[in-house]
Amino acid sequence: MDKTVLDVRTITEYNDSLELETLHPLVAVVDLSKAKPMKHAKRMFSFYTVFLKDEKNCDILYGRRSYDYQKGSIICLAPGQVIGTADTGEVYQPKGWVLCFHPDLINGTSLSRNMKEYSYFSYEVNEALHVSERERLLFLDCLDKIQHELEHSIDRLSKRLIINHIETLLDYCLRFYERQFVTRTQDNQDILARFEYLLDDYFFNGTAKQKGLPTVKYCASEFRLSPNYFGDLIKKETGKTAQEYIHLKLIEAAKNLVLIPDKTISEIAYDLGFQYPQHFSRLFKKLTGYSPNEYRVIN
Repeated sequence: MDKTVLDVRTITEYNDSLELETLHPLVAVVDLSKAKPMKHAKRMFSFYTVFLKDEKNCDILYGRRSYDYQKGSIICLAPGQVIGTADTGEVYQPKGWVLCFHPDLINGTSLSRNMKEYSYFSYEVNEALHVSERERLLFLDCLDKIQHELEHSIDRLSKRLIINHIETLLDYCLRFYERQFVTRTQDNQDILARFEYLLDDYFFNGTAKQKGLPTVKYCASEFRLSPNYFGDLIKKETGKTAQEYIHLKLIEAAKNLVLIPDKTISEIAYDLGFQYPQHFSRLFKKLTGYSPNEYRVIN
């Protein structure tokens, strides 16, 4: 089986591979139904890509995981991410749409500064966005407006309008993801409960002393989620970032340990995964208003 990853560096190169016309070197709206029949391949894009898959039972590999898309699924990739499946020799006709835009298009704009808000560009494929028919039509309307500008003769407003329409589309995806978090509240609350249990076990059963402080990445991996998706889920459910939540559980454990009279503050710090006791004392005072020794005295 072919394991080669095709490095797609430019939008023109991507369009050429699909035998489609390039209207702009830094942005494209691709109707995959108009592309030539193609073979499966793993691809790494050097630009942002937003896929709307409109065919059912479309198996795709992202990272090390396989995912079976249903109709109306959206996945967003940042530059440098790999997507696709290895070439099996099968030829197929893709369906759906792709928005491609190069970082150079948005450099120096407000969209470039705001890209970090769209954390879903770093989600895993199994955290894809599943849209309703109404949401799908809104998405396609944004693509239509971008395509209209690409086909319009270039003037001083062309770039601004294209970027504004891209930003509107990304904002819609943000709204759709927030709706998806809400509709999956029961699943999210289950993850939150398991997150609490994970942290309790980590701090009270010696794992912290062995492995150090738990990271958001470590906790996310325990639930087979990407750090960004996990962080957004915890924020949506608790109002706190995942890191803040870890710190609160850490201090909860620390308060119990501080009240054990024969334990030194240094021992407690090492038990909780800190390399340096002074870092523990600083965090403890920041979150409680007291140093560990002061807390021990007043309690």
